[in-house]
Amino acid sequence: MIKLDIKLTGHTYPIYITDNFTRLGECLKLAGINGKVALITDTNVDRFHSKECIEVLESAGFSVSKHVIEAGETNKTLETVQGIYEFLLTNKFDRSSAVAALGGGVTGDIAGFAAATYLRGVKFVQVPTSLLAQADSSVGGKTGVDFKGYKNVIGSFYQPSLVYINVNTLRTLPLRELRSGLAEVIKHGVIFNEDFFDFINRNISNMFEFDVEVLKYISEKNCELKGMVVEKDEKEQGLREVLNFGHTIGHAIESAMEFEMLHGECVSIGMSGAFKMAEILNLVNKKETERIENLLKKAGLPVKLPDVDREKVYNNMIMDKKARGGKLTFILPEKIGKVIKFKTDDKNLVMKVLNTL
Repeated sequence: MIKLDIKLTGHTYPIYITDNFTRLGECLKLAGINGKVALITDTNVDRFHSKECIEVLESAGFSVSKHVIEAGETNKTLETVQGIYEFLLTNKFDRSSAVAALGGGVTGDIAGFAAATYLRGVKFVQVPTSLLAQADSSVGGKTGVDFKGYKNVIGSFYQPSLVYINVNTLRTLPLRELRSGLAEVIKHGVIFNEDFFDFINRNISNMFEFDVEVLKYISEKNCELKGMVVEKDEKEQGLREVLNFGHTIGHAIESAMEFEMLHGECVSIGMSGAFKMAEILNLVNKKETERIENLLKKAGLPVKLPDVDREKVYNNMIMDKKARGGKLTFILPEKIGKVIKFKTDDKNLVMKVLNTL
Protein backbone atom coordinates (compact mmCIF):
# COMPACT_ATOMS: atom_id res chain seq x y z
CA MET A 1 0.00 0.00 0.00
CA ILE A 2 1.28 3.46 -0.98
CA LYS A 3 1.05 6.22 1.64
CA LEU A 4 1.42 9.94 1.04
CA ASP A 5 1.04 12.72 3.61
CA ILE A 6 -0.58 16.08 2.94
CA LYS A 7 1.09 18.51 5.34
CA LEU A 8 -0.95 21.61 6.09
CA THR A 9 -0.61 24.24 8.78
CA GLY A 10 -1.94 22.59 11.92
CA HIS A 11 -3.17 19.47 10.14
CA THR A 12 -1.52 16.55 8.35
CA TYR A 13 -3.51 13.72 6.81
CA PRO A 14 -2.60 10.57 4.90
CA ILE A 15 -3.63 9.34 1.48
CA TYR A 16 -3.55 5.55 1.12
CA ILE A 17 -3.44 4.03 -2.37
CA THR A 18 -4.11 0.32 -2.79
CA ASP A 19 -6.17 -2.18 -4.79
CA ASN A 20 -8.66 -3.39 -2.13
CA PHE A 21 -10.65 -2.30 0.95
CA THR A 22 -8.97 -4.75 3.35
CA ARG A 23 -7.18 -2.17 5.49
CA LEU A 24 -9.84 0.56 5.51
CA GLY A 25 -10.81 -0.01 9.16
CA GLU A 26 -7.17 -0.10 10.25
CA CYS A 27 -6.51 3.21 8.49
CA LEU A 28 -9.49 4.88 10.19
CA LYS A 29 -8.13 3.81 13.58
CA LEU A 30 -4.67 5.13 12.71
CA ALA A 31 -6.37 8.49 12.00
CA GLY A 32 -7.84 8.51 15.52
CA ILE A 33 -11.38 7.62 14.48
CA ASN A 34 -13.09 5.43 17.06
CA GLY A 35 -16.74 6.48 17.10
CA LYS A 36 -19.68 5.63 14.88
CA VAL A 37 -19.27 5.94 11.10
CA ALA A 38 -21.91 7.36 8.76
CA LEU A 39 -21.26 5.90 5.31
CA ILE A 40 -22.64 8.28 2.69
CA THR A 41 -22.87 6.82 -0.80
CA ASP A 42 -25.04 7.17 -3.90
CA THR A 43 -27.49 4.96 -5.75
CA ASN A 44 -24.88 3.89 -8.31
CA VAL A 45 -21.96 3.10 -6.00
CA ASP A 46 -24.11 1.51 -3.28
CA ARG A 47 -24.74 -1.71 -5.22
CA PHE A 48 -21.04 -2.26 -5.92
CA HIS A 49 -19.05 -1.28 -2.84
CA SER A 50 -21.17 -0.49 0.25
CA LYS A 51 -21.53 -4.07 1.49
CA GLU A 52 -17.78 -4.77 1.40
CA CYS A 53 -16.88 -1.47 3.05
CA ILE A 54 -19.39 -1.95 5.84
CA GLU A 55 -18.16 -5.51 6.47
CA VAL A 56 -14.52 -4.35 6.64
CA LEU A 57 -15.38 -1.50 9.02
CA GLU A 58 -17.58 -3.63 11.25
CA SER A 59 -14.91 -6.34 11.44
CA ALA A 60 -12.55 -3.61 12.70
CA GLY A 61 -15.05 -2.80 15.48
CA PHE A 62 -16.88 0.19 14.00
CA SER A 63 -20.63 0.76 14.22
CA VAL A 64 -21.69 1.77 10.70
CA SER A 65 -24.92 3.32 9.42
CA LYS A 66 -25.49 3.86 5.70
CA HIS A 67 -27.26 6.74 3.97
CA VAL A 68 -27.81 6.59 0.20
CA ILE A 69 -28.29 9.75 -1.86
CA GLU A 70 -29.48 9.98 -5.45
CA ALA A 71 -26.59 9.90 -7.91
CA GLY A 72 -25.76 12.82 -10.20
CA GLU A 73 -24.80 16.49 -10.20
CA THR A 74 -28.46 17.55 -10.26
CA ASN A 75 -28.74 16.22 -6.70
CA LYS A 76 -25.78 18.24 -5.42
CA THR A 77 -28.09 20.55 -3.48
CA LEU A 78 -28.84 21.91 -0.03
CA GLU A 79 -31.86 19.61 0.06
CA THR A 80 -29.58 16.57 -0.23
CA VAL A 81 -27.39 17.92 2.58
CA GLN A 82 -30.50 18.46 4.69
CA GLY A 83 -31.34 14.79 4.20
CA ILE A 84 -27.90 13.87 5.57
CA TYR A 85 -28.40 16.14 8.60
CA GLU A 86 -31.71 14.42 9.33
CA PHE A 87 -30.08 10.99 9.00
CA LEU A 88 -27.24 11.98 11.38
CA LEU A 89 -29.67 13.39 13.96
CA THR A 90 -32.03 10.40 13.75
CA ASN A 91 -29.12 8.01 14.31
CA LYS A 92 -27.70 10.14 17.14
CA PHE A 93 -24.32 10.87 15.61
CA ASP A 94 -22.22 13.08 17.89
CA ARG A 95 -18.87 14.82 17.72
CA SER A 96 -16.98 11.57 18.24
CA SER A 97 -18.53 10.25 15.02
CA ALA A 98 -17.17 10.36 11.49
CA VAL A 99 -18.71 10.84 8.06
CA ALA A 100 -17.23 8.69 5.27
CA ALA A 101 -17.91 9.53 1.62
CA LEU A 102 -17.95 6.43 -0.58
CA GLY A 103 -18.31 7.52 -4.18
CA GLY A 104 -17.28 10.05 -6.77
CA GLY A 105 -16.70 13.78 -6.64
CA VAL A 106 -20.36 14.70 -6.14
CA THR A 107 -20.72 12.40 -3.13
CA GLY A 108 -17.45 13.66 -1.65
CA ASP A 109 -18.46 17.31 -2.05
CA ILE A 110 -21.89 16.77 -0.48
CA ALA A 111 -20.78 14.51 2.38
CA GLY A 112 -17.79 16.75 3.09
CA PHE A 113 -20.00 19.82 3.36
CA ALA A 114 -22.37 17.95 5.69
CA ALA A 115 -19.40 16.84 7.85
CA ALA A 116 -18.03 20.40 7.92
CA THR A 117 -21.30 21.88 9.15
CA TYR A 118 -22.93 19.17 11.29
CA LEU A 119 -22.25 20.01 14.96
CA ARG A 120 -19.78 22.60 13.58
CA GLY A 121 -17.62 19.85 12.20
CA VAL A 122 -17.13 16.10 12.62
CA LYS A 123 -14.33 13.93 11.26
CA PHE A 124 -14.49 13.26 7.54
CA VAL A 125 -13.10 10.39 5.45
CA GLN A 126 -12.84 10.29 1.67
CA VAL A 127 -13.16 6.89 -0.04
CA PRO A 128 -13.23 7.95 -3.71
CA THR A 129 -14.44 5.40 -6.26
CA SER A 130 -14.27 7.40 -9.51
CA LEU A 131 -11.16 8.40 -11.43
CA LEU A 132 -12.14 12.06 -11.19
CA ALA A 133 -12.37 11.85 -7.40
CA GLN A 134 -9.21 9.75 -7.02
CA ALA A 135 -7.25 12.12 -9.25
CA ASP A 136 -8.57 15.41 -8.02
CA SER A 137 -11.62 16.17 -5.89
CA SER A 138 -10.89 13.91 -2.89
CA VAL A 139 -7.63 15.77 -2.17
CA GLY A 140 -7.58 19.37 -1.00
CA GLY A 141 -10.63 19.88 1.18
CA LYS A 142 -13.07 21.58 -1.19
CA THR A 143 -16.65 20.73 -0.25
CA GLY A 144 -19.99 22.20 -1.25
CA VAL A 145 -23.12 22.19 -3.36
CA ASP A 146 -24.59 23.92 -6.40
CA PHE A 147 -27.24 26.59 -6.00
CA LYS A 148 -29.79 27.95 -8.49
CA GLY A 149 -27.85 26.45 -11.41
CA TYR A 150 -24.47 27.85 -10.34
CA LYS A 151 -21.78 25.32 -9.57
CA ASN A 152 -20.14 25.09 -6.12
CA VAL A 153 -21.24 28.55 -4.95
CA ILE A 154 -22.07 27.29 -1.44
CA GLY A 155 -19.37 25.38 0.39
CA SER A 156 -16.30 25.39 2.57
CA PHE A 157 -12.72 24.21 2.79
CA TYR A 158 -12.78 21.21 5.12
CA GLN A 159 -9.89 18.77 5.08
CA PRO A 160 -10.47 15.04 5.54
CA SER A 161 -8.89 12.94 8.28
CA LEU A 162 -7.71 10.57 5.56
CA VAL A 163 -8.22 9.55 1.94
CA TYR A 164 -8.41 5.84 1.08
CA ILE A 165 -8.08 5.03 -2.64
CA ASN A 166 -8.86 1.55 -3.96
CA VAL A 167 -8.00 1.73 -7.67
CA ASN A 168 -9.96 -1.44 -8.43
CA THR A 169 -13.21 0.45 -7.83
CA LEU A 170 -12.60 1.97 -11.28
CA ARG A 171 -13.58 -1.37 -12.81
CA THR A 172 -17.22 -0.68 -11.88
CA LEU A 173 -17.33 2.73 -13.59
CA PRO A 174 -19.25 3.25 -16.82
CA LEU A 175 -16.79 3.97 -19.65
CA ARG A 176 -18.08 7.54 -19.98
CA GLU A 177 -17.32 8.22 -16.30
CA LEU A 178 -13.82 6.77 -16.64
CA ARG A 179 -13.12 8.99 -19.62
CA SER A 180 -14.47 11.99 -17.74
CA GLY A 181 -12.02 11.38 -14.91
CA LEU A 182 -9.13 11.26 -17.36
CA ALA A 183 -9.65 14.97 -18.05
CA GLU A 184 -8.41 15.83 -14.53
CA VAL A 185 -5.48 13.43 -14.91
CA ILE A 186 -4.46 15.06 -18.21
CA LYS A 187 -4.95 18.49 -16.60
CA HIS A 188 -2.27 17.78 -14.02
CA GLY A 189 0.18 16.79 -16.76
CA VAL A 190 -0.45 20.03 -18.65
CA ILE A 191 -0.08 22.18 -15.54
CA PHE A 192 2.94 20.62 -13.88
CA ASN A 193 4.79 17.88 -15.65
CA GLU A 194 5.39 17.15 -19.33
CA ASP A 195 6.86 13.72 -18.50
CA PHE A 196 3.60 12.78 -16.74
CA PHE A 197 1.65 14.06 -19.74
CA ASP A 198 3.72 11.78 -21.99
CA PHE A 199 3.25 8.84 -19.58
CA ILE A 200 -0.52 9.27 -19.82
CA ASN A 201 -0.29 9.40 -23.61
CA ARG A 202 1.70 6.14 -23.69
CA ASN A 203 -0.53 4.34 -21.19
CA ILE A 204 -4.10 5.27 -22.17
CA SER A 205 -4.83 1.73 -23.35
CA ASN A 206 -3.34 0.26 -20.14
CA MET A 207 -5.64 2.46 -18.09
CA PHE A 208 -8.71 1.30 -19.98
CA GLU A 209 -7.54 -2.29 -19.43
CA PHE A 210 -7.33 -1.56 -15.65
CA ASP A 211 -3.62 -2.27 -15.29
CA VAL A 212 -3.39 -2.00 -11.48
CA GLU A 213 0.22 -0.82 -11.37
CA VAL A 214 -0.44 1.90 -13.96
CA LEU A 215 -3.57 3.01 -12.08
CA LYS A 216 -1.72 3.14 -8.75
CA TYR A 217 1.14 5.13 -10.30
CA ILE A 218 -1.29 7.60 -11.89
CA SER A 219 -3.19 7.98 -8.61
CA GLU A 220 0.04 8.50 -6.68
CA LYS A 221 1.34 11.08 -9.17
CA ASN A 222 -1.94 12.99 -9.22
CA CYS A 223 -2.08 13.09 -5.43
CA GLU A 224 1.56 14.19 -5.22
CA LEU A 225 1.05 17.01 -7.72
CA LYS A 226 -2.19 18.29 -6.24
CA GLY A 227 -0.94 17.79 -2.68
CA MET A 228 2.14 19.91 -3.44
CA VAL A 229 -0.12 22.81 -4.45
CA VAL A 230 -2.60 22.40 -1.59
CA GLU A 231 0.24 22.37 0.97
CA LYS A 232 1.41 25.77 -0.31
CA ASP A 233 -2.04 27.32 -0.82
CA GLU A 234 -4.76 25.48 1.09
CA LYS A 235 -7.57 27.98 0.50
CA GLU A 236 -6.87 29.08 -3.07
CA GLN A 237 -5.40 32.48 -2.39
CA GLY A 238 -2.87 32.26 -5.22
CA LEU A 239 -0.94 29.22 -6.46
CA ARG A 240 -3.87 26.79 -6.12
CA GLU A 241 -5.72 28.70 -8.81
CA VAL A 242 -3.58 26.88 -11.41
CA LEU A 243 -5.70 23.78 -10.66
CA ASN A 244 -8.59 25.64 -12.33
CA PHE A 245 -7.00 25.10 -15.75
CA GLY A 246 -9.89 24.33 -18.10
CA HIS A 247 -12.46 25.09 -15.40
CA THR A 248 -13.38 28.72 -16.16
CA ILE A 249 -14.94 27.64 -19.44
CA GLY A 250 -15.70 24.13 -18.20
CA HIS A 251 -17.88 25.12 -15.24
CA ALA A 252 -19.76 27.62 -17.42
CA ILE A 253 -20.53 24.86 -19.96
CA GLU A 254 -21.75 22.54 -17.18
CA SER A 255 -24.24 25.14 -15.99
CA ALA A 256 -25.30 26.16 -19.51
CA MET A 257 -25.94 22.50 -20.37
CA GLU A 258 -27.89 22.06 -17.09
CA PHE A 259 -25.40 19.35 -16.06
CA GLU A 260 -26.28 17.04 -18.98
CA MET A 261 -22.54 16.79 -19.68
CA LEU A 262 -20.12 15.28 -17.17
CA HIS A 263 -17.63 17.49 -15.36
CA GLY A 264 -14.59 16.02 -17.10
CA GLU A 265 -16.19 16.39 -20.52
CA CYS A 266 -16.73 20.10 -19.87
CA VAL A 267 -13.20 20.53 -18.48
CA SER A 268 -11.85 18.85 -21.60
CA ILE A 269 -13.56 21.44 -23.80
CA GLY A 270 -12.34 24.12 -21.38
CA MET A 271 -8.73 22.95 -21.76
CA SER A 272 -9.06 23.09 -25.53
CA GLY A 273 -10.45 26.61 -25.16
CA ALA A 274 -7.56 27.65 -22.90
CA PHE A 275 -5.06 26.51 -25.53
CA LYS A 276 -6.96 28.37 -28.26
CA MET A 277 -6.92 31.55 -26.14
CA ALA A 278 -3.19 31.04 -25.55
CA GLU A 279 -2.74 30.69 -29.32
CA ILE A 280 -4.54 33.98 -29.93
CA LEU A 281 -2.26 35.64 -27.34
CA ASN A 282 0.84 34.05 -28.94
CA LEU A 283 1.69 32.02 -25.84
CA VAL A 284 1.63 28.68 -27.67
CA ASN A 285 1.60 27.55 -31.27
CA LYS A 286 -0.99 25.47 -33.10
CA LYS A 287 1.18 22.35 -32.76
CA GLU A 288 0.87 22.46 -28.95
CA THR A 289 -2.90 22.91 -29.21
CA GLU A 290 -3.11 19.88 -31.50
CA ARG A 291 -0.98 17.90 -29.05
CA ILE A 292 -3.42 18.39 -26.14
CA GLU A 293 -6.48 17.94 -28.34
CA ASN A 294 -5.09 14.69 -29.77
CA LEU A 295 -4.61 13.28 -26.27
CA LEU A 296 -8.10 14.36 -25.18
CA LYS A 297 -9.59 12.70 -28.28
CA LYS A 298 -7.50 9.57 -27.61
CA ALA A 299 -9.07 9.49 -24.14
CA GLY A 300 -12.53 9.69 -25.75
CA LEU A 301 -13.17 13.24 -24.56
CA PRO A 302 -14.81 16.13 -26.49
CA VAL A 303 -12.89 19.21 -27.58
CA LYS A 304 -15.80 21.03 -29.25
CA LEU A 305 -18.79 22.76 -27.69
CA PRO A 306 -22.17 21.15 -28.32
CA ASP A 307 -25.09 23.18 -29.66
CA VAL A 308 -25.35 25.65 -26.80
CA ASP A 309 -25.79 29.43 -26.63
CA ARG A 310 -22.25 30.87 -26.39
CA GLU A 311 -23.61 34.04 -24.80
CA LYS A 312 -25.12 31.95 -22.01
CA VAL A 313 -21.77 30.26 -21.46
CA TYR A 314 -20.08 33.67 -21.23
CA ASN A 315 -22.66 34.98 -18.75
CA ASN A 316 -22.12 31.91 -16.57
CA MET A 317 -18.39 32.69 -16.51
CA ILE A 318 -19.10 36.19 -15.22
CA MET A 319 -21.18 34.69 -12.39
CA ASP A 320 -18.50 32.12 -11.52
CA LYS A 321 -16.84 32.37 -8.11
CA LYS A 322 -13.45 32.78 -9.85
CA ALA A 323 -14.52 36.11 -11.42
CA ARG A 324 -13.21 39.22 -9.65
CA GLY A 325 -14.35 42.79 -10.28
CA GLY A 326 -15.84 41.92 -13.64
CA LYS A 327 -12.62 40.23 -14.79
CA LEU A 328 -12.33 36.58 -15.65
CA THR A 329 -9.34 34.53 -14.56
CA PHE A 330 -8.00 31.98 -17.01
CA ILE A 331 -5.14 29.57 -16.48
CA LEU A 332 -3.32 29.49 -19.80
CA PRO A 333 -0.47 27.29 -21.04
CA GLU A 334 2.93 28.55 -22.11
CA LYS A 335 3.82 24.97 -22.95
CA ILE A 336 2.91 21.47 -21.79
CA GLY A 337 4.00 21.44 -18.15
CA LYS A 338 3.86 25.20 -17.52
CA VAL A 339 0.90 27.57 -17.11
CA ILE A 340 0.29 31.19 -16.17
CA LYS A 341 -2.61 33.17 -14.72
CA PHE A 342 -4.35 35.58 -17.10
CA LYS A 343 -7.07 38.08 -16.14
CA THR A 344 -9.27 39.80 -18.69
CA ASP A 345 -12.47 41.77 -19.11
CA ASP A 346 -12.23 41.56 -22.92
CA LYS A 347 -15.54 39.97 -23.88
CA ASN A 348 -14.59 39.96 -27.56
CA LEU A 349 -11.56 37.78 -26.81
CA VAL A 350 -13.59 35.31 -24.77
CA MET A 351 -16.38 35.13 -27.37
CA LYS A 352 -13.80 34.61 -30.12
CA VAL A 353 -12.51 31.59 -28.21
CA LEU A 354 -16.00 30.23 -27.57
CA ASN A 355 -16.85 30.58 -31.23
CA THR A 356 -13.81 28.50 -32.22
CA LEU A 357 -14.97 25.63 -30.02
